[in-house]
Amino acid sequence: MLILTRKLDESIMIDNKIEVKILKVQGGQVHIGVDAPRSVSIHRYEIYEQIKSENLKAVQKTTHSDVMKNLETSLADISSILGGGSDE
Repeated sequence: MLILTRKLDESIMIDNKIEVKILKVQGGQVHIGVDAPRSVSIHRYEIYEQIKSENLKAVQKTTHSDVMKNLETSLADISSILGGGSDE
């Protein structure tokens, strides 16, 4: 981890595109401003973790649904092969 010391109104640049500026220091809080292209997602860490968790749940749910659909299709195919699917 890179650790930098900045004073009020000083900035750091990230990848020639993102400026992080110290706007205000008050008590135990530091107010920062982030100037970045719209294509860059910027979130507080706890929100980022929530988004990551929700995305993981969605992927797992989708994967589970896909597995179940594939299993149902396979079982239907087997049933058809064994004659369980005929109308005789």
